[in-house]
Amino acid sequence: MKTTTTKVEQLAIERSGQKLQYVPSEKVGVIVVDNFPSLGKLTALRFLEWVQHNPGGVVSLPTGKTPEHFIRWVTHFVDQWNSSSLRKELEEGGITSTEKPDIGSLHFVQIDEFYPIHPKQQNSFYYYVNKYYMHGFGFDRSKALLIDDSKVGLPAGKRITDIWPEQTVDLSLRYRQPKTREERMQKSVLEDIDQWCAEYEEQIRSLGGIGFFLGGIGPDGHIGFNVSGSDLNSTTRLTATNYETQAVAATDLGGIEVSRNRLVITIGLGTITYNRSCTAIIMAAGEAKAEVVGDAIQKKMHVRYPGTVLQYLPNARFYLTKGAAKLLSERNYEILAGQEVVPDEETERIVIDLAVAKRKRVRELTVKDFESERFSELLLTKRKETWQQLVDEVDKKLTEKVELGRTSHSNEVFLHTEPHHDDLMLGYLPYIVRHARDASNSHTFLTLTSGFNAVTNSYMLDLLDNLKRFLDDGSFSKLINEGYFNPNDETKRNRDVWQYLDGVAENNPRTRAEGEARRLLRNLVFLFEDDNVQNLKNRIDELANYFNTQYPGKKDLPHIQRLKGMMREWEADCLWGYFGFNGQSILHARLGFYKGDIFTEEPKVERDVLPVLNVLRKVKPTIVGVALDPEASGPDTHYKVLQVMSEALKMYESESGRSDIKVIGYRNIWYRFHPAEANVFIPVSLNMFAILQNSFNNAFGSQRGASFPSYEHDGPFSELAQRIQVRQYQKVKTCLGRQYFNEHPSPLIRATRGLVFAKLMNLQEFYDTCLALRKSTEDL
Repeated sequence: MKTTTTKVEQLAIERSGQKLQYVPSEKVGVIVVDNFPSLGKLTALRFLEWVQHNPGGVVSLPTGKTPEHFIRWVTHFVDQWNSSSLRKELEEGGITSTEKPDIGSLHFVQIDEFYPIHPKQQNSFYYYVNKYYMHGFGFDRSKALLIDDSKVGLPAGKRITDIWPEQTVDLSLRYRQPKTREERMQKSVLEDIDQWCAEYEEQIRSLGGIGFFLGGIGPDGHIGFNVSGSDLNSTTRLTATNYETQAVAATDLGGIEVSRNRLVITIGLGTITYNRSCTAIIMAAGEAKAEVVGDAIQKKMHVRYPGTVLQYLPNARFYLTKGAAKLLSERNYEILAGQEVVPDEETERIVIDLAVAKRKRVRELTVKDFESERFSELLLTKRKETWQQLVDEVDKKLTEKVELGRTSHSNEVFLHTEPHHDDLMLGYLPYIVRHARDASNSHTFLTLTSGFNAVTNSYMLDLLDNLKRFLDDGSFSKLINEGYFNPNDETKRNRDVWQYLDGVAENNPRTRAEGEARRLLRNLVFLFEDDNVQNLKNRIDELANYFNTQYPGKKDLPHIQRLKGMMREWEADCLWGYFGFNGQSILHARLGFYKGDIFTEEPKVERDVLPVLNVLRKVKPTIVGVALDPEASGPDTHYKVLQVMSEALKMYESESGRSDIKVIGYRNIWYRFHPAEANVFIPVSLNMFAILQNSFNNAFGSQRGASFPSYEHDGPFSELAQRIQVRQYQKVKTCLGRQYFNEHPSPLIRATRGLVFAKLMNLQEFYDTCLALRKSTEDL
């Protein structure tokens, strides 16, 4: 079957300046757009175009954060279809028919669902599909195939909790003899679930299969919940997932402790490809997806790469942002070939990658090395320098970056900002510690969001139990009588931290627990505006009941969000207390766009930017630290905070006339700089790694258990941060040589075993990396 492009796709391809497919390396068609919102718009246009041409067809649409802009654009187009202004926009996108797509005529197929999960839970995909697709888009529910766990395989009159009281399913019952009455019932239910899945599959196939499939791609390359290793001919089934998928699902389900024990019901890869004329689109945004995207598009079909199954479908596509397309070799070679001159940063990237691939120092590269790789060979034709001059220049730049990283500043005013309470320490703690040792520098730490999403209900229960013990045994009676817990007393707030850190120093669990309990009680007095002990005990019981009865992952009530956020703020106070800073130096902005919704609001100037501007006015910084994560590369909050900081600094520069402020951009565990992107390499010693691990594990109690881990590492973030910094050091050590580090005149460099990559910029350079905040997302 021949691949054909539609009008919407033809226009998108023309705008991209690229071809649909670069053979032989690309085995599926690809369309590249500039950014995440544009990705959603293109996908929405293609969906509506397909619906116009296929009324009554079968569609399957994704859940989660990936389709955020797709949902917004479809809603926008459908709601305003008859407006004259919209007609022009649709025509520019490739939709020329005036006939409104009849979404109500379509058959809908739900892709997947966690199991077991109650359908009324707001973190179930059943709930999501009903909210955004059945109600939001106007699908006819009678034509929808949905996955309602409360009806899948259960005997009449039984609930999910009757069968799986611990919410854990033992799949070994499929193959072994049950040992108890409960296991016999569970085995029977498992068999009925498997039968239900077979019937679900048959229903899809009886409709002719899926005509339009839209999905994202997971960190292991999964499509739907078809994880790496899934049979390319798999059908609808109940199955387990892998760690990478569980880590990503932890945010939805309220922690890795929950997601580890959840199975999934998913349509199979064979389900998606059953209809060979299916229009199947995988959308991916951000450089963090580049590797799995590159594998899915460029590898031969293999169970290790689930996305390669789309090679069966002539109408399969990958719609990508530029970042997600970064590792498509032939496409990027053509882009390089089309440039008159290769920019310095790209030149440096190619030379560094060549040295790492050859496992040679940069200075040891030869002209034969350059000619042995396509990109480096092409580079020689695009630059006026000889290969030797390029080698010398890149070696010099790398050396300068290390030397700049070991340089300390004096008489500076630092404002260190972070989206969440542990981003700074995971990003560039060595830089902060080194400059904190110089008393001529001043430091202010500003956390932009309250971070309540990272606090589990079980952790809060532990804190409440701890506090209740101190209240019940009378330990706090004297402090209460003295008015110690006045929430506005900054000295007493600092004493909470000192008490806790004394316990850390003494290795005394009770002293630490007391400091923690003091701060929680202080927060409760503030939250409920009540310092009566009995009333507070009643409040503790109410809170304990709440945390015991709410399902993990449910959006909390506003005052619960506030309390969880305050406990995250306590952790930041303890961290910077480690290094001698008190509450005057530690600020918490609690920006309003952070609300715990699945789709995070766009920041607003009045609500989100002005509070940061007021901090800039107060602190008058000379150097500002900012998390510099590209869009869709990690938590959505990071990118939105970046926009807030950009706008606040623009406003501050305009009113103060100060253009001398420097910005140091850092990244941490969610995304990394390539050595060519960064211009500062900050040395990290074994001693600094010990400080990182010790301070993280002692200060961040809510994160110690890694309830919301990275898919790259099954453990605390601090361990992953160390691993990343070690790898960065090893890459630079390859480029500069072991001798450079081992025989350097500075003991700081000789002691280096890790590197933090950062980017030092003037204000204009920083602004150039950010989109203007006040420009709305694609005019929506």
